[in-house]
Amino acid sequence: MKTFLIADTHFGDENIVKYEQRPFENATEMTERLIENWNSVVDTNDVVFVVGDYSNLSFEKTKQITSRLNGKKYLVRGNHDLFSIKEYQDMGFETVYDYPVIVNKYFILSHEPIYVNKLMPYVNIYGHIHNNPNYNTYSFCGHCVSVEKIDYTPINIEEVNRRILSIRNKFEVD
Repeated sequence: MKTFLIADTHFGDENIVKYEQRPFENATEMTERLIENWNSVVDTNDVVFVVGDYSNLSFEKTKQITSRLNGKKYLVRGNHDLFSIKEYQDMGFETVYDYPVIVNKYFILSHEPIYVNKLMPYVNIYGHIHNNPNYNTYSFCGHCVSVEKIDYTPINIEEVNRRILSIRNKFEVD
């Protein structure tokens, strides 16, 4: 079993294709590519944490998409995730979080970036910022998993950890 992370899929959102200059003709093409990419790396027994802004579609359409995605899905709600916790569970999510959650005693998953400094024993995994050039994809204290930053494909949490450790090992914290 592997653990993956992804944020800001915005399934069905025509505006996000334009606003974020995503490399798709329309939201339908984007949705199909996201599903294909997801299922190319995630197996049935894997875990996927969606770190907010999952879908802009109706309940039924979102449920149909969710049923096509491999893995056990967990949602840390973002500012565009408007369905109730029960509705997301009815769609197929195992658990839904309204607040940041700590995973593996090390990663703080939150939709929006939160302050973590190099002396803290945590790394913030977040979305929300999409491809904003003011944020690095990853740094000493955090990693953005907005789809634009991870090639529209869920990223393995071990890869995130490897990236963070490669930076931390360069700068030993006293």
